[in-house]
Amino acid sequence: MLNTKLVSWALGLFAAITFVVCVIWGLVAPEGLHMKAVLEALLPAFRWLTWWGFLLGLAESFLYGAYAGLVYCPIHNALHRRYGRRADA
Repeated sequence: MLNTKLVSWALGLFAAITFVVCVIWGLVAPEGLHMKAVLEALLPAFRWLTWWGFLLGLAESFLYGAYAGLVYCPIHNALHRRYGRRADA
């Protein structure tokens, strides 16, 4: 069984860290390798290289990751209860 709170926080932090890595990559890599278009397409209201855009993108990334944990854990736990191996089997 998965702890929904723990998994949601872990996925939220993972997504936020990944966002920061993508922004750093965009600052050091040649323009042809940037993630600018992908980030602007996936994150509503995100604008490249503005403080507001960075903070908004960071918050949105965290929330997307946390949402994934909030959806995934109950599904996993329900399937585990129904089809998972029993300790007494």
